[in-house]
Parts: sequence; structure tokens; C-alpha cells
Amino acid sequence: MNLAQFLEHWRISENPFRGEEARHDAVFARVAMNPIAGKHAAAHPDFDKVLGDLSRPSTSVVFGEKGSGKTAIRMQIGDRVRRHNEQNPGARVLVLAYDELNAFLDEIHDRVARGKADADPAASFRKIRLVDHIDAILALGVSRVVDSVLGSGASGGDLGPEPVKRARQMTAAMKNDLVLLQAVYDRADVDGRRTARLRSRLRLGPPEGRLLWLALAAAGWIPGVLAGGLLIFATDVVTGAPAMAVQILGGTLLLAWLGVLAKVFLLDRVLLSRLGSKIARQQRFLSRPADAIAGSLKWVPGPLRSAMVLPMTKSDEHRYAMLARLRGVLQHFGITGLLVVMDRVDEPTLVNGDADRMRAIVWPLFNNKFLQQDGVGMKLLLPIELRHALFKESSAFFQEARLDKQNLVERLSWTGAMLYDLCSARLHACRPADADAITLVDLFEEDVSRQDVVDALDQMHQPRDAFKFLYRCLSEHCSNVTGDEASWRVPKLVLEQVRRAESERVQQLYRGIRPA
Repeated sequence: MNLAQFLEHWRISENPFRGEEARHDAVFARVAMNPIAGKHAAAHPDFDKVLGDLSRPSTSVVFGEKGSGKTAIRMQIGDRVRRHNEQNPGARVLVLAYDELNAFLDEIHDRVARGKADADPAASFRKIRLVDHIDAILALGVSRVVDSVLGSGASGGDLGPEPVKRARQMTAAMKNDLVLLQAVYDRADVDGRRTARLRSRLRLGPPEGRLLWLALAAAGWIPGVLAGGLLIFATDVVTGAPAMAVQILGGTLLLAWLGVLAKVFLLDRVLLSRLGSKIARQQRFLSRPADAIAGSLKWVPGPLRSAMVLPMTKSDEHRYAMLARLRGVLQHFGITGLLVVMDRVDEPTLVNGDADRMRAIVWPLFNNKFLQQDGVGMKLLLPIELRHALFKESSAFFQEARLDKQNLVERLSWTGAMLYDLCSARLHACRPADADAITLVDLFEEDVSRQDVVDALDQMHQPRDAFKFLYRCLSEHCSNVTGDEASWRVPKLVLEQVRRAESERVQQLYRGIRPA
């Protein structure tokens, strides 16, 4: 018998236990999008603690084994936020997925190692600072906002309906804040031209100071030429000392005009280039060229180009001020909260599951001031290896991190009963609504009790391994009977054989002596 025949007999449209990765699992997507199942059977009991109150975003720190459901939690957070935003259009939450870390880590490694091919990434990662993470988060958020206003990328709905119209209703100060954020943090602006497009969308003219200097550069030659023309065409009127005075005045005006040209086309460019270089040097997670930053800064009002505003040092105060500006812009669009979800720390190429490298990346984030910002919630979904490293830290580290205030989930664990409910929810999601109700234990022979299945699942520990266990039970049974036997239930012997084999596999996986 093949597995398709077995599933067809039970009116199961697709194998509920085939998926092993939440991002690619169609069954999980259906279950998670069900408001009832997604809130109860398909969600971990700690999910509500991790999610928190979306009207007051908070930080959560979660440690879990591979396959324990961290990525599923990330996806469920996204779905719950979507429903929250639909119900609260004036108090929405923006989710930033901080899980594609390859580009950020490659950039800082290249900078710290200075292009050395044999440099140790672990040494580079040990120099990561909190401000590097804040810069990366700002870049993610600012790029999303600018894309929405410009109508580019996949962020069109982030700011709600008619984002351009709403953006034009901002105050001048708020528009300048958005232009400043774009100039410094817009990852998509590689040549500095998006700033001019943004100002055009906002109907924001050039900065007053720049407009004045451009006007002087364009028309500053006129007084000098008029003075020269007066001497040439009115020599019978202007003679002697007055003529010399006119000459001096004309020459002075022409020299002043040349000075204006030097300022506009030489000095300003040099100063902007220096500013761009200083900012680019500090933005070690970002690959935006310094000349692109300089090209954008020329459209920023002069008072916002000061050292007190721009992130030209390693100080975190400038970054917190930038975050406050971003939150102010988002609030104008009805977005009152920001959730940053960090996941898949072990997957980047330069990390490759190494616990020391993951620790170097994540540990700068354990700062109570950063984790307890108003309106900003960090959701750190971390591998279990970092939990072991955490317990080796000093009391000074814990005093700074204040993990007692961060909704800490030390281990994302699952009991057999929890896994039974989860697998049952997946089974129901794969059957038509008009089908007769069945339970998970109905797939097994009558001598298999519900407790037998629960006990077997308890030894799997994680959803991924529970799915593998049930998938193998069905496959083993189908491979040992013929199609005309019409044997539609899995015997207890098969259950016990698969349980022993899968339990041993899980234990070997935890000891690190088998791949999966």
C-alpha cells in the first residue's frame, strides 16, 4: 500500500506530518491562520507570554532547540499583529524581521578584517556593539517607510492607505526628520538620489540655507557686471575717484561671487564628504557608500547636520534619538508600536551554528535600557546553545541585562500532550469540513490507547521530531501491507518500533553525533 491510499481512505487531503520547516509548511500556514486553532492547539502555551500586549510592545527572550517552533512563533507573531492592525487601524504595530543577518555580518567582517580572506569571523564578531544593532534596526525600519512613501518595494501597505497623502500632511519638522532618517539609514539609496525623490513626494523645497546659497551662486555675478558696465558705458559721468570706487566695488562683488562658488561647489562638498565618511565609518553593519550619504545630506537642513544629531561616533544617545524620530514619523501614520523579531541567528554563513559566534552577535543586545524602550519590543528567538552560555555569565552581566524583566522563556519545551494536540490540529486542517470527525489515535489499532501515543510523542520533545515520528509510523505501516489487505490502522508493534528508533535518533541528535 502506498501512503496516498492510506490518506485517501481517511479523507486526508495531504500528509499532515510531512512539513519540517515552518516557513515552507502549507499545513502550518492553514492552522496558524485559523484564529481559534492558531491561538490554542497550534500555538505553544508560552506564546501569549512571548507576544505580550500589542498595545504596549514589550521584549521577550526565548531559547529553544532546533525544531522546537521558534520560527513558527515568529510567523504566528506576524499573523497576530496583522489581525491586531485590522482591528486597531489607529494603533497599529510594525513588525521588523531581523532574521536575514548574512548581509550585516558579511559587512562588519569585511570592515574589521579589512578584506583578509583568512581572518577569523569570531574575532570580527567580538567587536560588534549595541549601536551596530540599532543602526541595522533603523535601516530596516527607515527603508520600509521610505519604500512606502515612494511606492517602491514590497512595503506599500506598511503605512496604511494613501501613504503619500498622509506623508504630505506631516509638519515641516516631521518631514525634515524623515528626510534626515532617509539620508542616514536608507539601505536602498546607493547614489543619494532617493532623498530628492522623497522631498518631491513630500512637497518639501530645498533647505532655506541651501536655496539662498544656490541663488547667490546663480546670480551673484550680476552686481559686478553691472558695475563694470557702468564704467564702460557711462565714462563721461563716472570719472576720477568715483570711477575707482566703482571698480573696487565691482571687483569686490566679483570676488565675493567667486567665494560663493567656492563654498557651494568646493567647500560644501568637502564638508559633506567628511560627514558622509564619518557616518559610513560608524555604520559597520551597513554597506551604504559614503558618497551616497553625502549626496543625501545636502538636502538635509543645516541644523540637522550637526555633530549633536548625526551618528558620527560610537555614542548610543544619537541612535536613541534617531529611534525616537522614527517612532514620531510612524505615529503620524497610525503606527504606535514597533516589534523587532530576531530569529535564525545560527544560520548565517559566517556563523554556521558556532555558539561562540552567536554569543558575540547577540550579547550586545542584552542591555536593559535598549530592551525596555517605550513602544519598542524586541523578540529574541535564540538557539538553546546560547542558554547554556548565558548561565555562565557573571552577576554584572545579569545586572545590565535584567533578564528578570524581559519575559524570559528559558527553554521552549513541549510535553507529549501538547504535541498530541498540535498534531491533532494539523490532522483536522488536512480534512474537509464535511468529513466525519476522527482523532489522532483513530489512525492506530484499537489496542493503541491515547496515552500510548502521548507517551511516544513525549519522547520526541519537539514538533519537528513529533512530525517525523508520525510520518514514519504511517510510512512503515504502508510499506508492510499490500493495497488489497485494506489495513487502515497502524499496529502497536509498528508504533513501538518507530518510537524506539526515533527516540534513539533524537538522543543522538542532542548529543551531536548525528545530523538530523
